[in-house]
Amino acid sequence: MTSKYNSLSTRFLVHFSSLALLIGGLCMATQAWAQAESNPSVNAQLLVAARNTDAEAVKKSLDRGAVPNSRNRLGKTSLYISIEKNRIDIAHMLIAAGADVNLPSLEKVTPLIAASYAGSLPFVDLLLKQGAKHEPTDRLHKSALVYAAGMGHSAVAERLLEAGAPIDHAPVDALTPLMWAAGQGHMETVKLLLAKGANKSLKDERGLTALDMAHEAKHPDIATLLQ
Repeated sequence: MTSKYNSLSTRFLVHFSSLALLIGGLCMATQAWAQAESNPSVNAQLLVAARNTDAEAVKKSLDRGAVPNSRNRLGKTSLYISIEKNRIDIAHMLIAAGADVNLPSLEKVTPLIAASYAGSLPFVDLLLKQGAKHEPTDRLHKSALVYAAGMGHSAVAERLLEAGAPIDHAPVDALTPLMWAAGQGHMETVKLLLAKGANKSLKDERGLTALDMAHEAKHPDIATLLQ
């Protein structure tokens, strides 16, 4: 592929690597996120309990008055952390306690974006049911659907489309979900997007279509499908 698309592809993968989302000095940005009440120690215990996947400790922290929407240095809530740790039981507990399903991290990554990147359909279903919005984008201007398509999580992409996510949404870099899926070589996701009405004639800022990207990335089967 051209250097431009390779650069975008690299940004895509690196930005969400292990969902760590560490950029520059953001680890030191604690002051940007004030706690919502006057007992930071119990809030810290809640975050540690979520990180350690200790459901009993999460419950105890909540019972002691921990604020469900408390954030760590990266702006991640315990709900966000439960998605990283794949603990939907803890997520249910936090949501029942009042956790905000739309509260983003410092990187503007919402729980739904994180779950979509991870390809966790149970989490996506839970979050959507609880009112999670599919419209928000992160600091790279990428939505939950863009990440689901780019990672080849077809079931998640389908659920987001059913929830109303725009199929041809193009962020700042002008790559649609179909372009991401084609460029990353995800055949089943490409098939899904086409079946759902994705416009394969759209072009990015370089004038390239999803077909062009499939050719450049050496995915001949996908290129044939897009012709």
